[in-house]
Amino acid sequence: QVQVVESGGGLVQAGGSLRLSCAASGIIFSTYRMGWYRQAPGKQRELVGSITNSGSTDYSDSVKGRFTISRDNTKNTVYLQMNSLKPEDTAVYYCNAQKSIFQYWGQGTQVTVSS
Repeated sequence: QVQVVESGGGLVQAGGSLRLSCAASGIIFSTYRMGWYRQAPGKQRELVGSITNSGSTDYSDSVKGRFTISRDNTKNTVYLQMNSLKPEDTAVYYCNAQKSIFQYWGQGTQVTVSS
């Protein structure tokens, strides 16, 4: 049984930082591309960034230079370090594990940035 579980969300003031974690089980974690997505109220889910199984990262333009994705294959965990947060970063953040035709989603964690 595959489980993907996000944690670390919360309320933070603009300019602050948060680190989200995503732990995956039931898969060979090191072989999966891991992605972070977010969905704000009334908007479509969008890709924040991702990290390949070899550690290459990419980011959306809206977070580039502020957010950093990393992974620890010994802990089956991927992280999203968010700095210089803005009110427009407020959303539910989702973790995604993807390999070939298989993909798994977490339940999401709420991030709220107050102005």
